[in-house]
Amino acid sequence: MIEYRDIHKSFDIPVLRGVDLTVATGETVAIVGPSGCGKSVLLKTTIGLIEPDSGDVLIDGESVYRAAAADLRRILGKVGYVFQNAALFDSCDVYDNVAMGVPPEEARSLRGPELRARVLRALEEVNLASGQVMAKVPAELSGGMRKRVGIARAIAGQPKYLLYDEPTSGLDPVNSDIIDDLVKSLADELGVTSIMVTHDVKGAFRTADRIALLTHGKIVQIGTPKEFMASTVPEVREFLERDFGNVTFAA
Repeated sequence: MIEYRDIHKSFDIPVLRGVDLTVATGETVAIVGPSGCGKSVLLKTTIGLIEPDSGDVLIDGESVYRAAAADLRRILGKVGYVFQNAALFDSCDVYDNVAMGVPPEEARSLRGPELRARVLRALEEVNLASGQVMAKVPAELSGGMRKRVGIARAIAGQPKYLLYDEPTSGLDPVNSDIIDDLVKSLADELGVTSIMVTHDVKGAFRTADRIALLTHGKIVQIGTPKEFMASTVPEVREFLERDFGNVTFAA
């Protein structure tokens, strides 16, 4: 599992003010909250992209911030990260972009056909026809396809954990639903533990086992969709009513 322990982070002003969160093996947790509340900052502390001012992140009981370099590579090798804007390399084709998701040590041990099979399998998992997209560069892909290539790269390393940073941002409702369904199917089919930062609460309700509301630098509510909707915590009611009015979601 992944544990966030008393995470603090400031950028001139405090952003995270002591975040505690445990994500159990095999579950999908969605982190929601107002824009600028620190959702992506928290996610990036998981793999050291942003270092907290204090606190720690544990992956399978091992510290990310106290581990020796060799141990850290092994620990982070369990994690696949899907960046908000896919973060594909513009000068590389789809095949090379996805192949970069295989850890270098493992990639060096694979023969060419084995690496190719890994890339093809990752593309198939995200419902992309490898023969049609492998030779394309990112500029030739739609927004939804770029998102899926980013997910394929994250799963190419066969991670135990998948982290999604705003996977549906910038997409129309149809493509957003496709990505949400993909997140859920990957969790079911690959058995990965997933953390998804998202502004799309409706998608979070469709996808996640539990939802956490991050606001004012802390997690103020975490629970199943049904528990979240039934919450009487003022920040939860304010968040839902401000952003979604009378919209209701199936639990």
